[in-house]
Amino acid sequence: MDTSSKQNLGVSAYHWLKRDIIRGVFTPGEKLLMSGLKDRYGLGIGPLREALSQLVAESLVVAISQRGYRVAPMSLSELADLYDARAQLEGLVLELAIQRGGDDWEAEILAKAHTLAKVTEVNSSEELLDVWDTRHKTFHTAIAAGCNSPHLMKVRESLFDQVERYRHLWLRETVFSAEALERKRREHAALVEVILSRDAQRAARMMREHLMTPVPIITDVMRRQGLA
Repeated sequence: MDTSSKQNLGVSAYHWLKRDIIRGVFTPGEKLLMSGLKDRYGLGIGPLREALSQLVAESLVVAISQRGYRVAPMSLSELADLYDARAQLEGLVLELAIQRGGDDWEAEILAKAHTLAKVTEVNSSEELLDVWDTRHKTFHTAIAAGCNSPHLMKVRESLFDQVERYRHLWLRETVFSAEALERKRREHAALVEVILSRDAQRAARMMREHLMTPVPIITDVMRRQGLA
């Protein structure tokens, strides 16, 4: 097998395993047995070790000396810290975006907001979750992109990866509720209006508040599921 094919297998293993950890197929603290992973994904030890190493770097997996790997634990303290860090950073990024973003930036925000508000007909609840989640991320990334700082965007992406497991608990509570989705639609519309008015301080404050709204919902889910 050539180098390119091996790299592709490693990338596939990484994406599949990460998705399953985020979606709770593998629970916090669960041991990731190589034999089980090989059967589930139909891959050899090499690509799986590569994927696990990447997920250790992203704090989704913990390496245990001489004993393999476990899914990283989840906690209410980590939830609070990750969401606070993300909200603070997003507020800063938005202030910079309002200072630096031009007409094209505004047009992109409007386009992504419109697409998010009109999630198309889908065939299943899981597809609805995927479509809404993808468009929601794209909307927020369009807002942040106006900061014109690749380094800040990279830090932002890293925080997003770390918060993803917690966020998925919130997604399932939100996307399958018409009332919750409508509430989010109104929040997004209000946010766009303030951003386009170029009121940087108010927009940053609204963004921080908007990003913290999932925390009580996730806290409740974690307690119900015995994760906290």
